[in-house]
Parts: sequence; C-alpha cells; structure tokens
Amino acid sequence: MSDFVTLRTMMVDTQVRPQDVTKFNIIEAMLDVARELYLPDAMQDVAYVGENITLPSGRVVLEPRTTGKILDALDVQPDELVLDLGCGLGYSAALLAHLGDAVVAVEDDAELASEAQTTLSNQNIDNVAVIEGDLAQGAAKHGPYDVICIQGGVEYVPDGLLAQLKDGGRIAAIFMTGALGECRIGHKIEGKVTWRMAFNATAPVLSGFTKEPEFVL
Repeated sequence: MSDFVTLRTMMVDTQVRPQDVTKFNIIEAMLDVARELYLPDAMQDVAYVGENITLPSGRVVLEPRTTGKILDALDVQPDELVLDLGCGLGYSAALLAHLGDAVVAVEDDAELASEAQTTLSNQNIDNVAVIEGDLAQGAAKHGPYDVICIQGGVEYVPDGLLAQLKDGGRIAAIFMTGALGECRIGHKIEGKVTWRMAFNATAPVLSGFTKEPEFVL
C-alpha cells in the first residue's frame, strides 16, 4: 500500500515549490487535500505523478505543477466566491474550498458530479456545491464570482461566462493552439476582461470551449 502522505509531501516539495509557488495557504491546501481520494480506486497509485491524469470519462486532473501555478496566479482570498468548471471528481474544488469562502463546481458528467459531491462531503468539505451542467454555460444564478477557474483547455472563453465574473475578478484558462498551450489569467476591469500569459501548460480542450471553424470565401 502506498504511503500517500509521504507522496503528497514529495509532490509539493519537488513539483510545486520549485515552480515559485510559495504562498502558505496554497502549500497548506495541497498538503492537506488527499489527491488520491479524488481518483477512481484503480488509479490511486498514480495520484502524485507529475503529469495530467486522464479519468475514464476523459476529464483530466491537471498536473500538480499546473494546479499550483494557477492557484498562485489567481490568489484566491478567504472571502471570495469561486466558480470551478470541469471539476471532475472534485480535487480542484477541494483545493479552492480551502482557499476561498465558497465554491460552485460545475461538471457535465452526471456520474462524476455525483461522486465529487459525495467525496467532498465525506471529507467534511461543506463549502462546495457541485452542479451538473454545461461547462461553458457556467452557473450564472449563483454568481457573479470573484474567481473563475477552468480545469482544462479552451480555444476561447464564451462572453456569457465572462459576464459571470465580478468587476475586479480573475479567471484562469489554458488556451490551446493545436498541441501547444499557455495558461492565461484574465482580469476584469470596468466590464472588460484583459488576458495575460502566465505560463506554458497543456490540457485537452473542454466541451463547449472549441472555436467554430471560420469559413473563408
């Protein structure tokens, strides 16, 4: 049987801290949240590898390096409301729950959503609501949000989703161009979101975030 506590500490010390992720609350969350519990039983032994983990549904749990750097760039505050899109089995939502006031997690796979809510409840994480729904639609009725975190690749972000971000809020997404990707952080100021490149990362493009092909005459 794996010693998951030791593996978790090694993950933080070798994959997260060396990436200049040093905020105490993020390190504490990544040490505290048992990543293996948010994977199917048969996949728990790969919980702490330094790469994206693909769940049987096709949803990806982002590599620890990427997760840590996204959380560092978003700098979630204890009084903030977070929208987590594509939460899979709930790992990202559990981390965000440690950092913010409350999390609305959206998953379009009904089975994943149900399992995520059960696992979060079993871990006494009671400030996350998991909703089954279209990822690109977000969850407008629970917003607006201080922070939006997209757990996968995008080719673009729909305006309707950006509208759910509060003025002064931040959004993180991995923009993919073919096999290459970069994580960008968007800041909303006076109703407009301005994006900046944060670091290189890759992830499969999520349903609803692909660009329509442009027809050229």
